[in-house]
Amino acid sequence: MKRVSAVTVRKRIVTVFLFAILIFVIIDIRLGYVQFFLGDKLVGQATDLWTRDIVFEPERGLILDANGEALAENVTAPSIVVVPRQITNPDETAEKLAKVLEMSVEEMKGIITQSKSSVNIRPEGIKISPYQESAIRTLNMEGVYLSKDSRRHYPFGDDLSHVLGFAGIDNQGLMGLELFYDDMLSGEKGSLSFYSDAKGRRLETLADVYYPPKDGLHLKTTIDSKVQTIIERELDLAASKYNPDSALAIAVNPKTGGILGMSSRPNFNPENYQEVDQSVFNRNLPIWSTYEPGSTFKIITLAAALEEDMVDLREDEFHDGGSIKVEGATIHCWKSGGHGHQTYLEVVQNSCNPGFVNLGQKLGTEKLFSYIDAFGFGEQTGIDLQGEASGILFRPENVGPVELATTAFGQGVSVTPIQQVMAVSAAVNGGYLYEPYIAEEWLDPQTEQIVEKREPKLKERVISESTSKEVRYALESVVAQGSGRSAYVEGYRVGGKTGTAQKVGPHGGYLENNYVVSFIGFAPADDPEIVVYVAVDNPKNTIQFGGVVAAPIVGAIIGDSLRAMEVEPREGGMDKEYQWPEQPAVEIPDLIGKTTSELNEMLINLSVETSGSGEYIIDQAPSAGTKLEQGSTVRIYLGDDISNDTE
Repeated sequence: MKRVSAVTVRKRIVTVFLFAILIFVIIDIRLGYVQFFLGDKLVGQATDLWTRDIVFEPERGLILDANGEALAENVTAPSIVVVPRQITNPDETAEKLAKVLEMSVEEMKGIITQSKSSVNIRPEGIKISPYQESAIRTLNMEGVYLSKDSRRHYPFGDDLSHVLGFAGIDNQGLMGLELFYDDMLSGEKGSLSFYSDAKGRRLETLADVYYPPKDGLHLKTTIDSKVQTIIERELDLAASKYNPDSALAIAVNPKTGGILGMSSRPNFNPENYQEVDQSVFNRNLPIWSTYEPGSTFKIITLAAALEEDMVDLREDEFHDGGSIKVEGATIHCWKSGGHGHQTYLEVVQNSCNPGFVNLGQKLGTEKLFSYIDAFGFGEQTGIDLQGEASGILFRPENVGPVELATTAFGQGVSVTPIQQVMAVSAAVNGGYLYEPYIAEEWLDPQTEQIVEKREPKLKERVISESTSKEVRYALESVVAQGSGRSAYVEGYRVGGKTGTAQKVGPHGGYLENNYVVSFIGFAPADDPEIVVYVAVDNPKNTIQFGGVVAAPIVGAIIGDSLRAMEVEPREGGMDKEYQWPEQPAVEIPDLIGKTTSELNEMLINLSVETSGSGEYIIDQAPSAGTKLEQGSTVRIYLGDDISNDTE
């Protein structure tokens, strides 16, 4: 028998011991690595295997007008979430769900038996109706949950539709402000996590984990819903009366660039945008459409000539024989035979094309186009909406005498309505060109405190205050004494300019009897609070002139908007020069205390409606001093004893 020495035994024991220590160290290092370096990851993976999440959508931020009235809000509309492994009787559950959601049983069974931790029933189970919600709660089916959700609601219907845009089925912004500010309106999703076994059965012994959603911020806009309602009313009337190809209106605060109202026709209801052709909701005409501006563009030529001291409106004169020749081309005045001898103030009042060609020639190509560029034409204004166009201008190197002449009175160039509004705002507000904007404040949805505020952005000072004052004076005379008389508003000082532009055909050349008629107005003329632009494309069954079609619409919008904005009437304005068949307004006398027998002598050109009974007039509406068009109605209230009512 072979003997093993003690030394050998000891060596073997030491070797085994060292090997055991090595194994232990390796295991210890591995455990430490798993514990300290992989622990969080492995726990997370295990948690993912054990837990099931039900997602909770955040409330989308409201869109508010300048006074805090909701323009876009949310209404409760929960969505259905199914956990297939918790459903013990798929046939019965599928039958019940299919009946509530008006789906086939076979399709529903295929959805709820999927090998997934949770399933959404799309689109039928997304944002369900109150009736469907009540039915689901009553049935109380295992594995079927109602997830908090909401859908977008627009209280004003199709008003402001192109500006607000709309949100999709998952509350994502798809157009308008909803899309432009989607990241701030949408918020962050939350979830409810519960633990389950391998078969998906809920583990009641472990507590659920709830991560609340973070609601989106509220957006307070510059929109005045009262002004917007007036714009919508007037566009509806214009669409009904003239059946135009399209129509649009913009109202802006010239002191800030904030948009007070904006709309176009045709429009749509944002909650049912799928029901109209994509071309209707994809084209926000006030910022998207481009066309020759016509005579409204003459305001820029006028401002440039005044700023450069090229003309004195009262002293300098121009003779209009009905046309002017430029490099062999004959440019006609809109009035056959011309306006004859006139001051340049009358050139503006009469919207005389040859007179403005003359102003363009005085300025020259370089100066005129430098002002056109300074007023913001040929580039986007920067308004916070998608789809803005830039317009088209002549390249300076391609401008000859004829191009200079036509540009001076608004032909041969292509601009957008928003460019015109902002440029004219600069011309009348002291010379300040602002960037237009709609989003003014962001509010915390819980505290309603201001999180972020937008300040007006001045882009450039384009003309001086003295020049702007002259422009305002000239344009006020257009409304009081010139081609814009139908925009006159009794009690307020209104300035403005007509526009009648031929449309270019698809193969070049101008279309016959197809015009974009427009008017841009502002008030009060001495200190403008609002600028309004209206354009009507191809109005039917009427004379296609801006002064006939668009000017009365702008006058109505301005008059009602100023009253809604509580802007006081102004004294010292120009009196309107009436032309047949126009009739001067009638000032209502003070009728209180008079007898009914005295009315016939006092209200010759007004009709009267009476309320009450008695001999004396104890109240009247409108109040004394108000001016109304002849034939308007005055309401009087009668009583027998006047002594107590008038004290």
